[in-house]
Amino acid sequence: MKVNYQLELDKIISEIEIKSEIPTLLLHSCCAPCSSYVLEYLSNYFKITILYYNPNIYPKREYDRRRKEQQELIDKLVVKNKVEMLSYDYNSLPFFEITKGLENLKEGDIRCHKCYKLRLEEAATVAKDKGFDYFTTTLSISPHKDSQIINQIGKELEEKYKVNYLYSDFKKKEGYKRSIELSKDYGLYRQDYCGCIFSITERKQQDEDK
Repeated sequence: MKVNYQLELDKIISEIEIKSEIPTLLLHSCCAPCSSYVLEYLSNYFKITILYYNPNIYPKREYDRRRKEQQELIDKLVVKNKVEMLSYDYNSLPFFEITKGLENLKEGDIRCHKCYKLRLEEAATVAKDKGFDYFTTTLSISPHKDSQIINQIGKELEEKYKVNYLYSDFKKKEGYKRSIELSKDYGLYRQDYCGCIFSITERKQQDEDK
C-alpha cells in the first residue's frame, strides 16, 4: 500500500511547531529549480543547509552551472530562516561505479534508484557526522521520480545511521507547480534532462523519434 508521505511530513511539522527550538535540516538538492519550493516551504520550520552532492551530473560544465545557480538562488531567495550551502567539487566516479552494467536501462529503473541512494547516503553520513537533526532530499518534487522509493531509501538510511530522515513528497500541495513559478520569478535555468549521461542519451533518442 502506498504511503502518503506529505501527511507524514505534516505530522513532523506539527510536532516541531509545538517546540520552541528550530531543528536543523541537511537538505540534499539536485538543482536550484527543484530546491526553490522546498526551501520556501521548509525554511519556515527548519534551519537548512543545502548539500549539493550530485556525482551523476554530466558533463562537468553542467555540474558547475547547476552548483552556481544553486548558490545564487540561496543568496536571493526570501526565507524565514537563513539557508547555507555545502557543496562538493566535481567527481563522477562514484556514480559510474554504482551504475556499471546498468547503462542500458530506461530512466526511472533500478539504475536511478541506486543513484538516489548514493546521494541520500552521503546526506545521511554528513548529517550524522555534523549533528543535524534531520536529513532529506528535494528529489521527490519531480513528477518523474518515485517518492515511494525515495522515502523507503531514506527510512533504511535513517535506521542505518541513526539520524532522523524527513519524510516528504514535495510534488504534493502543488509543490512542483510552485517550483516552476519560482523558477520564472528568479530566472532559473531549468535543464531538459535529469543530469546523467544516460538521461542525455535517452532524451536525444526521444527527440529523434518524434
